[in-house]
Amino acid sequence: MAHSRKDAASPQLPLLSLSLKELAKQAKNCRNCDLWQTVFGEGSPHAPIMLVGEQPGDQEDVQGKPFVGPAGKLLQATLKEAGIDPKQVYLTNVVKHFKWEPRGKRRIHKKPGASEIAACRPWLDAEIAALKPKVIVCLGATAAQTLRGEVFV
Repeated sequence: MAHSRKDAASPQLPLLSLSLKELAKQAKNCRNCDLWQTVFGEGSPHAPIMLVGEQPGDQEDVQGKPFVGPAGKLLQATLKEAGIDPKQVYLTNVVKHFKWEPRGKRRIHKKPGASEIAACRPWLDAEIAALKPKVIVCLGATAAQTLRGEVFV
């Protein structure tokens, strides 16, 4: 059964004065959209590099951690190959929930809509404000469009 936004109160926004730890705790109670299983960002609260993806995948949703599925394993290997210490990176997604559709016994990724992106945007903005990274790397079009606008270079 789908839950409605009206079923529970959303946390008060803006969240710009909270730490990453406090944000993660608050996000677990977010009801800004119909997708409630929250996978919040992780990494050092002092990381100079922030990597931003689109949304958690199936394994991220199951484990409750970002970038632990097949794409995350590839990302970790790529960071290692590039000589980037994982402790210097904060990993997060634009959308904090896994949007999917059933296909047989599998849950297949479904691109988040504008409403899910808008609902999660305050959390991403708060993560950026709390972390103050030197570099933000957008991993894909959804992240780039969210942070740079519809037209990005």
